[in-house]
Amino acid sequence: MININDVQNSMEAMKRKEILEKHPYKIWKGKDGKWYTYLPDDKKGRVLKKKSTREAIEKDVIAYLKTELENPTITEVFNEWNDRRLELKKISSATHLRNKQLYNRHYEEFGKHRIKNITTREVCDFLEEQIPKFQLSAKGFSNLKTLTKGFLKRAKRLELIDFRIEEILAEIDYSEIEFNKNRKPESLQVFTDSEMDRIFEYARYNMDIENLGIILMFVTGMRVGELVTLKWGDVGDGGSYVSIRRTETRYRDKESGKLTYSVKDSPKTEAGIRDVVIPKDYLWVLARMKRINPFTEFIFEKNGERLHTEQIRKRLYRICRNIDIKQRGTHAIRKTYGSILLDNNIDQKLIIGQMGHTDIATTETFYHKNRRTNEEKSDILSGIPQLKVL
Repeated sequence: MININDVQNSMEAMKRKEILEKHPYKIWKGKDGKWYTYLPDDKKGRVLKKKSTREAIEKDVIAYLKTELENPTITEVFNEWNDRRLELKKISSATHLRNKQLYNRHYEEFGKHRIKNITTREVCDFLEEQIPKFQLSAKGFSNLKTLTKGFLKRAKRLELIDFRIEEILAEIDYSEIEFNKNRKPESLQVFTDSEMDRIFEYARYNMDIENLGIILMFVTGMRVGELVTLKWGDVGDGGSYVSIRRTETRYRDKESGKLTYSVKDSPKTEAGIRDVVIPKDYLWVLARMKRINPFTEFIFEKNGERLHTEQIRKRLYRICRNIDIKQRGTHAIRKTYGSILLDNNIDQKLIIGQMGHTDIATTETFYHKNRRTNEEKSDILSGIPQLKVL
């Protein structure tokens, strides 16, 4: 007959062993016959504990660890939530990294609090304080709310908290909040015609694979992540178009801690899957690239390695410095391309097809910028009859 007491004792012993295995410090017997170990301490880092028997010291350790397991820190809850979503393939490694970076930016201190000890008022005050502290834009605050909502919903499911984060977010009074607009002047969001001419001239006189890639971005509007993942098999119809089927993603490797670049077999959005047409006057760009890398898998390779987005960005920065114009990133190229198409009244379907957008409103709202110089604006305004001197 099974002895219930023996079974219960055996299960209890196994549970004690599992808990003790989580103890980060060793337990040892001192020369005085006493038993010692360390326990973590929020202020001192760790504190020394001493007991007369091993059983007594283990009892203290188990009591401490049970408290830890039942009331983890906010940071521990976040890490469990973020890692779990990655393991379930709900997010990519790049999103996992972005979540961690955003969390570390805001929760470095507040994240040390025990999850069961925080109040709804503390969470509400904390979120509101982040806006002036980091001069958050509306989008930046929205990202912080989304992150916070995610891991606190997980905490609610684990029964670590008894409040709903949605109720806290509803309590925040946005009417008195002044978000940082942080808008760059349009002159720093696009390139003018004269700046494009100078960039193209520089690239032609220094014609390597990076500079050719920058020209290709200017005449197609493709994203830099799409550019560096192009393969020769994506080139169609004698080089008149390229098929966009993938992009680059970046994440931090868990083992090495280093940033890792990888190819994601789908673009940024579903609309990003498209064929991008290359203007006839620039078909020579791909032909020249083929002469540089005739046998590589990826079009943009150098010294046997695929080029990364950061290398293209740095090259554009260098070109801007060398031709003495204000530095802009690769996204300014894309905005320049979108503005050129809209300014020339190109068919809307062609525009969204080239840009990889779902609708023309996206292009018009976020990519249509004024590319004229002040002198050009003055000439236009001066030509208006009503503004001429009588």
